[in-house]
Amino acid sequence: MFSKSRINEPGLKADTETPKAADAPAAKPVMEFSPVAPKGKTSASVLSSDLTVVGNLRTTGDIQVEGTVEGDIRAHLLTVGESATIRGEIVADDIVVNGRVIGRVRGLKVRLTSTARVEGDIIHKTIAIESGAHFEGSVQRQDDPLSAGRPAPAGMRMEAPAAAPVEPKSED
Repeated sequence: MFSKSRINEPGLKADTETPKAADAPAAKPVMEFSPVAPKGKTSASVLSSDLTVVGNLRTTGDIQVEGTVEGDIRAHLLTVGESATIRGEIVADDIVVNGRVIGRVRGLKVRLTSTARVEGDIIHKTIAIESGAHFEGSVQRQDDPLSAGRPAPAGMRMEAPAAAPVEPKSED
Protein backbone atom coordinates (compact mmCIF):
# COMPACT_ATOMS: atom_id res chain seq x y z
CA MET A 1 0.00 0.00 0.00
CA PHE A 2 1.84 3.07 1.26
CA SER A 3 5.55 3.04 2.04
CA LYS A 4 7.56 5.49 4.14
CA SER A 5 10.05 7.52 2.17
CA ARG A 6 13.58 7.06 3.43
CA ILE A 7 14.99 10.13 1.71
CA ASN A 8 15.13 12.37 4.81
CA GLU A 9 16.61 9.88 7.27
CA PRO A 10 20.22 10.65 8.27
CA GLY A 11 22.94 8.45 6.83
CA LEU A 12 20.76 6.95 4.14
CA LYS A 13 20.76 7.71 0.44
CA ALA A 14 17.66 8.31 -1.60
CA ASP A 15 16.68 5.78 -4.23
CA THR A 16 19.09 6.07 -7.08
CA GLU A 17 16.89 5.73 -10.10
CA THR A 18 18.33 7.49 -13.09
CA PRO A 19 15.88 10.10 -14.32
CA LYS A 20 14.83 10.00 -17.89
CA ALA A 21 15.66 13.02 -19.99
CA ALA A 22 11.98 13.74 -20.57
CA ASP A 23 11.04 13.47 -16.85
CA ALA A 24 13.59 15.89 -15.27
CA PRO A 25 16.13 18.32 -16.68
CA ALA A 26 18.94 17.33 -14.24
CA ALA A 27 19.31 15.15 -11.16
CA LYS A 28 20.23 16.86 -7.89
CA PRO A 29 23.23 15.44 -6.02
CA VAL A 30 22.40 13.36 -2.98
CA MET A 31 23.83 14.77 0.26
CA GLU A 32 24.92 12.24 2.85
CA PHE A 33 24.71 12.94 6.56
CA SER A 34 27.99 12.64 8.39
CA PRO A 35 27.70 12.19 12.17
CA VAL A 36 31.28 13.40 12.71
CA ALA A 37 32.02 17.10 12.42
CA PRO A 38 34.64 18.01 9.81
CA LYS A 39 38.15 18.16 11.20
CA GLY A 40 39.16 21.77 11.75
CA LYS A 41 42.23 23.40 13.16
CA THR A 42 42.53 22.74 16.86
CA SER A 43 43.36 25.55 19.26
CA ALA A 44 46.72 25.79 20.98
CA SER A 45 47.33 24.19 24.36
CA VAL A 46 47.97 26.99 26.84
CA LEU A 47 50.18 26.65 29.92
CA SER A 48 49.07 29.51 32.16
CA SER A 49 51.36 31.92 33.97
CA ASP A 50 50.82 30.26 37.37
CA LEU A 51 51.86 26.82 36.06
CA THR A 52 55.33 25.26 36.37
CA VAL A 53 56.05 22.11 34.38
CA VAL A 54 59.09 19.99 35.18
CA GLY A 55 59.63 17.54 32.33
CA ASN A 56 59.54 17.35 28.56
CA LEU A 57 56.55 18.31 26.42
CA ARG A 58 55.86 16.78 23.00
CA THR A 59 52.93 17.42 20.64
CA THR A 60 52.15 17.59 16.93
CA GLY A 61 49.92 20.57 17.71
CA ASP A 62 50.47 24.09 18.98
CA ILE A 63 51.57 25.20 22.46
CA GLN A 64 51.45 28.63 24.06
CA VAL A 65 53.57 28.86 27.21
CA GLU A 66 52.87 31.64 29.70
CA GLY A 67 54.34 29.90 32.76
CA THR A 68 57.60 28.07 33.44
CA VAL A 69 58.84 24.90 31.76
CA GLU A 70 61.97 23.11 32.96
CA GLY A 71 62.51 20.61 30.16
CA ASP A 72 62.53 20.25 26.39
CA ILE A 73 59.55 21.17 24.21
CA ARG A 74 58.74 19.80 20.75
CA ALA A 75 55.68 21.15 18.91
CA HIS A 76 54.35 22.36 15.56
CA LEU A 77 53.94 26.00 16.64
CA LEU A 78 55.42 27.21 19.92
CA THR A 79 54.62 30.63 21.32
CA VAL A 80 56.61 31.72 24.36
CA GLY A 81 54.60 34.38 26.19
CA GLU A 82 56.10 37.51 27.75
CA SER A 83 55.79 36.09 31.28
CA ALA A 84 57.16 32.66 30.28
CA THR A 85 60.52 31.09 31.10
CA ILE A 86 61.73 27.92 29.37
CA ARG A 87 64.86 26.12 30.54
CA GLY A 88 65.61 23.48 27.93
CA GLU A 89 65.74 22.89 24.20
CA ILE A 90 62.79 23.96 22.08
CA VAL A 91 62.12 22.42 18.67
CA ALA A 92 59.22 23.45 16.43
CA ASP A 93 58.31 24.29 12.86
CA ASP A 94 57.33 27.81 13.96
CA ILE A 95 58.70 29.51 17.09
CA VAL A 96 57.71 32.94 18.40
CA VAL A 97 59.61 34.08 21.48
CA ASN A 98 58.17 36.93 23.53
CA GLY A 99 59.61 35.78 26.88
CA ARG A 100 62.73 34.05 28.17
CA VAL A 101 64.41 30.92 26.80
CA ILE A 102 67.53 29.42 28.37
CA GLY A 103 68.66 26.68 26.01
CA ARG A 104 68.94 25.78 22.35
CA VAL A 105 66.25 26.87 19.88
CA ARG A 106 65.70 24.84 16.68
CA GLY A 107 63.01 25.83 14.20
CA LEU A 108 62.15 26.31 10.57
CA LYS A 109 60.88 29.83 11.31
CA VAL A 110 62.15 31.56 14.44
CA ARG A 111 60.99 35.01 15.50
CA LEU A 112 62.33 36.94 18.48
CA THR A 113 60.09 39.86 19.37
CA SER A 114 61.27 43.02 21.11
CA THR A 115 60.53 41.49 24.55
CA ALA A 116 62.44 38.24 23.89
CA ARG A 117 65.35 37.14 26.08
CA VAL A 118 67.24 34.14 24.65
CA GLU A 119 70.38 32.60 26.17
CA GLY A 120 71.47 29.79 23.87
CA ASP A 121 72.16 28.86 20.28
CA ILE A 122 69.55 29.27 17.56
CA ILE A 123 69.47 26.85 14.62
CA HIS A 124 66.97 27.98 11.99
CA LYS A 125 65.94 28.03 8.36
CA THR A 126 64.60 31.60 8.57
CA ILE A 127 64.93 34.04 11.46
CA ALA A 128 63.58 37.46 12.40
CA ILE A 129 64.91 39.42 15.36
CA GLU A 130 63.07 42.59 16.31
CA SER A 131 64.82 45.64 17.69
CA GLY A 132 65.04 45.39 21.48
CA ALA A 133 65.33 41.60 21.63
CA HIS A 134 68.12 40.31 23.88
CA PHE A 135 70.11 37.37 22.52
CA GLU A 136 73.28 35.69 23.77
CA GLY A 137 74.52 32.75 21.72
CA SER A 138 75.25 31.76 18.16
CA VAL A 139 72.98 31.69 15.15
CA GLN A 140 73.30 28.97 12.51
CA ARG A 141 71.22 28.56 9.38
CA GLN A 142 70.38 25.02 8.24
CA ASP A 143 68.01 23.74 5.56
CA ASP A 144 66.68 21.14 8.02
CA PRO A 145 67.14 22.50 11.55
CA LEU A 146 64.63 20.05 13.04
CA SER A 147 66.79 16.98 12.49
CA ALA A 148 68.88 16.29 15.56
CA GLY A 149 72.37 14.89 15.69
CA ARG A 150 73.51 15.87 12.23
CA PRO A 151 77.25 15.45 11.79
CA ALA A 152 79.28 18.61 11.40
CA PRO A 153 80.88 19.31 8.01
CA ALA A 154 84.27 17.64 7.49
CA GLY A 155 86.20 20.87 8.09
CA MET A 156 84.37 21.47 11.37
CA ARG A 157 84.87 18.07 13.02
CA MET A 158 87.08 17.91 16.03
CA GLU A 159 88.33 14.56 17.16
CA ALA A 160 90.42 13.89 20.22
CA PRO A 161 93.33 11.49 19.74
CA ALA A 162 92.87 8.09 21.29
CA ALA A 163 94.51 7.92 24.68
CA ALA A 164 97.05 5.19 25.37
CA PRO A 165 96.05 2.86 28.19
CA VAL A 166 97.66 3.76 31.50
CA GLU A 167 99.10 0.97 33.59
CA PRO A 168 99.30 1.46 37.31
CA LYS A 169 102.80 1.76 38.71
CA SER A 170 103.84 -0.71 41.29
CA GLU A 171 106.12 0.30 44.09
CA ASP A 172 108.86 -2.20 44.97
